[in-house]
Amino acid sequence: MTEPTNKGRGPALVRDTLTPALFVVLWSTGFIGAKLGLPHAEPFTFLFLRFAILAVLLTVVALVLRAPWPADRAAVGRMVVAGLMVHGAYLGGVFAGIHWGVPAGLAALIVGVQPLLTAVAAGPVLGERVTGRQWLGLMIGLAGVVLVLWDKLSLNREHAVGVAFCLFALVGITAGTLYQKRHGAAMDLRTGSAIQFAAAAVPMGLLALAFETRVVEWTGSFIFALAWLVVVLSLGAISLLYILIRRGAASKVASLFYLVPPVTAVIAYFLFGETLGPAAILGMGLAVVGVALVTKG
Repeated sequence: MTEPTNKGRGPALVRDTLTPALFVVLWSTGFIGAKLGLPHAEPFTFLFLRFAILAVLLTVVALVLRAPWPADRAAVGRMVVAGLMVHGAYLGGVFAGIHWGVPAGLAALIVGVQPLLTAVAAGPVLGERVTGRQWLGLMIGLAGVVLVLWDKLSLNREHAVGVAFCLFALVGITAGTLYQKRHGAAMDLRTGSAIQFAAAAVPMGLLALAFETRVVEWTGSFIFALAWLVVVLSLGAISLLYILIRRGAASKVASLFYLVPPVTAVIAYFLFGETLGPAAILGMGLAVVGVALVTKG
């Protein structure tokens, strides 16, 4: 009787451990891609190119693989709403915030409040119960994020517009996570993502036309950043996020975002020589402890 149980532990390990770990690593590289690409294109222009390329690629893939498309307009509408929040509001807000002078560390900290905001909203919206142990983990994780980013935090009055964009991004990713959990569980990742990216491309294109020069410097750094964000982030990390949302409680999935700033800091240390002080190292440990309390609570 024990043999089938042992055989099932391998897939369970991949699902419960390796998939979240891979998601965190891939998602963390998004800040690196933004840092490489934003000097060569304005934020809405950059994101329009990213979303438009993705919409075309995924549509071709879906047609070749004969993936199922939504059966009615209501389903399409739900995908459009989720895409506008998860992709348009979140990424548009973060990219615009950094473009308007908000330090990347502060932008990450503002968005890093998402797990707490998600936990607060998960009860009334999804009927999920967050235990006392999980609340403790959320608080510890937030403290860890603050310590990781402490040396990078700075804010001036002229950053007010950028902070507003980051707060908009925070609301977008939180609402989008909850909405996707409630309405997008049955979404085919190929066709659904094509619709979502196409929907997000529309406001980015309109904003670029209205407020930006739309000049792009097609340097090697920009092309690499765009390709990385298209393939690794949007095709890889976003798909993993939706898989995790489908399988787990929204508050538990959201807690993984606490690990993004520490992992980003480690990547930046190796790629850009950014230092890691004692506070940052302590913060990484607290973030890991916090996520463990939430996911195992």
